[in-house]
Amino acid sequence: MLASKRRGSFFNGLALNAPVGIKALPRYASIADAVSAEKPGVPLYLLHPKRFRAVAERFAAFPGDALYAVKANPSPRALEQIWAAGIRHFDTASLGEIELIKSRFPDAQCHFMTPVRLPGAAKVAFEKYGVTDYVVDCDFELDKLLVETGSAKNLRIFVRIATPLGGAILELSSKFGTPPAEAAKLLKRVAKTGAIPAVTFHVGSQCLSPFSYAQAIEMARRTATLAKVELQALDVGGGFPGPYTGNDVPPYHWYFDTIKEALQTLTNPNIPLLCEPGRALVAEGMSLVTQVILRKGSSLYMNDGTYGSFDELTLPGWTGDYPVTAMRIDQGGVARKLAAEMKPFRVFGPTCDTLDVLPRPLILPDDVAAGDFLVFEAIGAYSVAVRTTFNGFYPDSWAIVDE
Repeated sequence: MLASKRRGSFFNGLALNAPVGIKALPRYASIADAVSAEKPGVPLYLLHPKRFRAVAERFAAFPGDALYAVKANPSPRALEQIWAAGIRHFDTASLGEIELIKSRFPDAQCHFMTPVRLPGAAKVAFEKYGVTDYVVDCDFELDKLLVETGSAKNLRIFVRIATPLGGAILELSSKFGTPPAEAAKLLKRVAKTGAIPAVTFHVGSQCLSPFSYAQAIEMARRTATLAKVELQALDVGGGFPGPYTGNDVPPYHWYFDTIKEALQTLTNPNIPLLCEPGRALVAEGMSLVTQVILRKGSSLYMNDGTYGSFDELTLPGWTGDYPVTAMRIDQGGVARKLAAEMKPFRVFGPTCDTLDVLPRPLILPDDVAAGDFLVFEAIGAYSVAVRTTFNGFYPDSWAIVDE
């Protein structure tokens, strides 16, 4: 199979049909306890409730509403943790995501924050689910939105501006967004409809420079000035980074402080503010236990790969890796970390496809062998979301760790 692997199959009969009640999962006091007890022969996702709460509390310092970007991880297991951690706003990019969230959490507030929607999606979102926040970046989508919602006056319409890549690893403005001059024309149209005029942007995924948000807020200010419209809301998008090996992640308060300072340049510094963290809310809350099934010299074969939980590592320009630890169950049945000299290994997944290989070597203990376990941390974002059933493999075992 030589086609691109940036694909997802999570909604193929899984998430949208998930029962409201989820079967209770086994709970363990530590990752080592989970590995010792489960001895998982298939990939095992570990949920960490305390980590979910910690990252939710981190975003309590954001000067506005934090919307969880559902696309980062739509698993009902992860969503339960997000909700339990106190998140009540959700960035939903499709009608399917809105239905998923509303079916599980009727009191959740969904925001339809994609600039391009399927025909009729906004109508259902507005009439059936009461969604009033929408994004546009061209006249066609604004016209379609107004028709489908009957030009309702309680809409809050965000015009998306395109921002330069700056300090982000993955850009998100080549597909969506429009320059300030064109955005100003759209913003003026929004204001004339009687809807609430607002602006949004996305500085890019895994943004390692807080200053990128200040630059984008300046573009939003310039857009409003050109339109001669006072903004009634601002959405600074996502991009807040996850703690991956190889990425130097600044403290989160640097981002929030930079955003607060940049807001002072607006005519209304106390403007209602939103952000859309996906990776930043879910990455740290999940770990993954895989098992080595074969060693050939400096090559390892494990029971998960790029068609499963590791697709994001293959993206062009991606530089981060999940922190990894090797463990072995001793004769007493206890999982312990391997402590031999470290060396690089090429790591293959379980499918028959040669593309199923991690793009960079993993640095692991030299004595790692078949039967040992590899524990990957901070793997909650875009692992579950884009896993596939290719070749008959599909990781979907779960446990909870209350460390």
